Amino acid sequence: MMRASAQLRANALVTGTDSPCTRRGRTASGRASRVARGATFGAAFAMALVTVLLAPESAWARPSPESTVAQGIDFGLPFVEPPGLGSWYLAQPYGNTIYAYYERATIYRAGQGLHMGMDFAAACGTPIAAVADGTVRSVDGPGGALPHNMMISHAGGIVSFYGHLLERPALAVGQTVTKGQAIALSGDMYETCYASPHLHLEIRDESLRRAFNPVHFIDADWHGLALLGASPQRFERNLEDPRRWQAMDDQPEITFGGPLLNNFVHALPADGS
Repeated sequence: MMRASAQLRANALVTGTDSPCTRRGRTASGRASRVARGATFGAAFAMALVTVLLAPESAWARPSPESTVAQGIDFGLPFVEPPGLGSWYLAQPYGNTIYAYYERATIYRAGQGLHMGMDFAAACGTPIAAVADGTVRSVDGPGGALPHNMMISHAGGIVSFYGHLLERPALAVGQTVTKGQAIALSGDMYETCYASPHLHLEIRDESLRRAFNPVHFIDADWHGLALLGASPQRFERNLEDPRRWQAMDDQPEITFGGPLLNNFVHALPADGS
């Protein structure tokens, strides 16, 4: 597929993806199609999760930002180009987002109700970069995030996951990559290139059982990036503990398959169901 020009990409981002993960279909048939695709995604993710949980937890070490720094591992942003309305911008952060709360019992249930990674709005064909030096762990393997995905293993027990890729990456399992190297093209989870074009990025441990806030691993001006885009980055508020998990750098670690962390009784905004 031909890559969109900068202007076309800017138009797609500004006019078509104000909230890339929450945009609804424009027709009844479109909504029905999305529901069906969502069910397929959920089933695939559940099967992948069961496979991962078969591995003994004792076989995996728990990584941390401090351990990666100590080992000299340098993590960067997952794009070849700099951010901008004509290239890419942060669309949904990790953790206790409002959309994740609304979908906590459905598409985000496996991740304790939280958004398991970060979403970056980007037109189809935007080059994706490896966040750090590493080795390709899987191509179109576990983890869902259709239509294509990839995982890269890094030193320090870290695995980066790239989802909603436009096409199957041309890299082989076991191949080494370097930080900033182009590894794939951003796509659309609905395979339309106008409904929800974005990259889904996760940082996990080697067992794939735990997900971490990319903010703590990737050196970037995250608060500056949060200002770029069509909408502010907001988090669901538990009125019984209103200051908890209200910042990009204050979000909980996720254990896949664990209990819901955001099943708030008194929440703001109120439950959208």
